[in-house]
This record gives sequence, structure tokens and C-alpha cells, in this order.
Amino acid sequence: MELSKEIRDKYKAVIGLEVHAQMLTKSKAYSDDINEYGSAPNTNVSVITLGHPGTLPKMNKKTIDYAIKMGIACGCDIAEEQHFARKNYFYPDLPKGYQITQDTTPICTGGSVLIKDESGNEKLIGLTRIHMEEDAGKSIHDIDPFNTLIDLNRAGVPLIEIVSEPDIESSQEAYNYLTEVRKLVRYLDICDGNMEEGSLRCDANVSVMLKDATEFGTKVEVKNMNSIRNVQRAIEFEISRQIAAVEAGEKVYQETRNFNALSGETTAMRTKEAAMDYRYFPEPDLQPIKVTQEHVDSIAAEMPPLPNALFKKYTKELGLSDYDAQILTDLKEIALYFEDIIEHTNNYKAAANWLMGDVKSYLNEKAISIKEFPISAERIADLIKLIDSGKVSNNLASQKLFPAMLTEEGTAEDIASKNDWIQDSNEDSIKDMIRAVFQENPSEYERFKAGEKKLMGFLMGQLMKKSQGKADPKSASKLINELVDE
Repeated sequence: MELSKEIRDKYKAVIGLEVHAQMLTKSKAYSDDINEYGSAPNTNVSVITLGHPGTLPKMNKKTIDYAIKMGIACGCDIAEEQHFARKNYFYPDLPKGYQITQDTTPICTGGSVLIKDESGNEKLIGLTRIHMEEDAGKSIHDIDPFNTLIDLNRAGVPLIEIVSEPDIESSQEAYNYLTEVRKLVRYLDICDGNMEEGSLRCDANVSVMLKDATEFGTKVEVKNMNSIRNVQRAIEFEISRQIAAVEAGEKVYQETRNFNALSGETTAMRTKEAAMDYRYFPEPDLQPIKVTQEHVDSIAAEMPPLPNALFKKYTKELGLSDYDAQILTDLKEIALYFEDIIEHTNNYKAAANWLMGDVKSYLNEKAISIKEFPISAERIADLIKLIDSGKVSNNLASQKLFPAMLTEEGTAEDIASKNDWIQDSNEDSIKDMIRAVFQENPSEYERFKAGEKKLMGFLMGQLMKKSQGKADPKSASKLINELVDE
């Protein structure tokens, strides 16, 4: 849906995101049923999951700890005393007919997520709350052409719902926010963040208003987006649709809309004239929980370094570029491996280059994670030190030494020495080889001597062949220039 820039610029988008993150606990939120993706349908269930009469839920303590981790990471206030509530609604895949959640006492309130806006500037997106609840089952519509199938394996899986303030102003900011939330839950090891599998899900609340207006427009909720890119696409379409409707004098209805990834469009699912009445009331079968400050502090002490803190460290303290820092902090395992490397070397740029270059190429080629990489961070640091000392060239290290280190034990220097790869720094022997190169290539020598400087590359190549890559390139090029006038 195309709008002219003049019309688009008259309006401001107001966006809030509700993110549901499934917790990586071994069992479900209120029972000991297995929490596992991919099991045969309706096998991870019990009378508690199914809500049989007389059954009682029991709180999974890990869920509380994981919610606290996310709250600490986002700078939230952690509630000392919390109560659970029943949220009543009918879905075919909600066996109890209600969902155990938190209403008036969410575990986390306030806080924010730091993102980059469309101009690349830092922006804080405020959080309203983070609360714990259980997931519903799954309705499957695309297997049987006549019937909807129900899989209750997901029913009762622990969730946290992360509700943002309406601080997001564009589809790109929404993309950046969701990317940052996914990065956080993965760093904290509380959710795998796989939107394609439904372990991270997002509903978007979107409205538009004239830039000089004081009241928000009518809010529309968009559901069923299975990737961060599709969240961005759905929001962009919805912004354009609502602006076009307002410009045409049409009413924007408060409704829930479905996103179609193939067409890139949203369509109406159901109208919401007012907020649904979920008839919240206190959950009678679960005791209130108390979280002490000591418990919060003990969790904080065990948390890993977080991506924004690492990004600032790499750019401000280590002098790396924003691009390098972004790549290094995208995945927790890569960031921690880099942290291990720089424990043993202060050549931070070289460490970043090796990790983003040769190491990542090997991981991609073998389709493995950094945890399966055969070279320790300390040995990569040894390799960098060997290059910095001038004992091997960067080229030889990349082409010969690094591949050897993948299969051979020992330090970089041990392997280089064993294979006779240590650079020849003896000027007399290098001079002899340069003279031999001149004699073997008289035409190129005469042209180079006459001022055809581009032949330096050819002469250096011949020298490297003769020295089997062991001549120090820096001193060799200097010596070639000196000897050419002999």
C-alpha cells in the first residue's frame, strides 16, 4: 500500500509490543509434565495439565528465577510479594477454561530496553510490566481439511509476557526492539528465541495520529507473525492501511487482525469494541510468593555479561568499530569466546578479525557452533602473539598455521616451528634470495628499476615462493627497494 511521502510525514505511528517468551524449564509451569518441543502430539500431558477436578497446581520455582533474570536485565522493579490470578476465556486448546497468570501483582514493573532508532541513535523503550503465566495448547488447521486438530503438549508451558509502553514509532524500531529482546532472553538462557517454533511470539498494537495531535488514534492488534521480519512487515502495512483510512475519512475499528505472510497484508479476525472481560480473580490453589532482595542479588551475581554492556565495552574501552561490536555481541557464545581471547591478548582488533573471519568461516563451513570449535580461545591468542612478534606473517597464519591448529595439538609457535614456518628475519639470507629473484626475472627487474612500481607485487610473490612464505613481508619490501639500485 503506497502512500506519498507528504501524506506519510503528516502522521506518527504509536506502537506497543507484547512478547511472549517460553521458558527453557525442564517441566511445565504448574506441573511436572515435560516441557519439550517436538514430542508426539498430546504426550506431554497429565491430569493437572488437563485440569481434571481435584488436581492442584504447584509453582515451578525456575520460572520465577527466569522472570527475575529478565527483570534485572531490563532494570525493572521486582515485586516482593506476588499473587496469581485466573484469566477466564474459552479456547478449544485451553483445557482448564482459564489461564493461570498474574494480574494486579506482576513480578516485574517498569524498566526499559535499549535499542537503536532509525537514525542509529540510542533510544529507551519503556516496559509496562513482565509477568508469569502458562501457555495454551495449539490448534492445527492445515493437516485435516475438515477438522481443527488440538495438541495440548504446549498447554501449561511457562511463559513470561513482556509488555512495552507505546514508545515505538516505526516498524524498524519494532524490529530493533524485538531483536534486542530475543538477544536478551538468549544471553540469559531463559528462552531459545525461536519464533518459527513459537517459543517467542509477538502481538503488535498499532495506531496512527497526526503529528500535532494530542490523543492516540484507535488501536489495532495484529497477531500471527512468525518472524521478526514479519512483525516489521505487518506493522508497516498496518500503518499505511490506517493512514489511508483516515485520509479517506473512514473509521479505523478497534479490532484484532491476522497477518498473511504471503500477501504481506493484515485482515480482520474479530472486532473489539471494548476490552475483553476476562473475569480475573485470585487463583485459590496457589499460595502467594515472596521474593527477597537477597534472592534477587544472588541471581544477579550469576548472570552473564549482557549485550549492551559488552557493546559499550568493545566500542568505548577496546576501540572497536560499532560494526565489529555488533557482530561480536549478536550471539552470546561468540561474545564469551571473544572475552576469553582478550584475556590473553590486548590486540583487540586482531582478535575481532580472526573471530569474525577465519573462525566464523570454519563454523559456517562445518555448520557447527563455537562450542564445538576445536581451537581454544587461548590458542587463538597465541596465534595473534606469534604474528605480532613477526615470527609468522598474517598470510601464512591464515593459509597454513590456522588450518594446522584445527587438527594438531600444541601452541601456534610449536606447530609453526615443527613445520618450519617461522619467518626468516636474517637480512643477509633474504638479500641473497632477492638477488636471485632479480637474476631469474631480468625483464621484470629492469622494468621495476625503471619505475614500474606495480611490479613490486610480482617480485614479492617470487620471493615468497623462494622463501616458502617465511620472508617477513615488511622487511622484504624495504630490502627490494634498497637492492634494486645495486
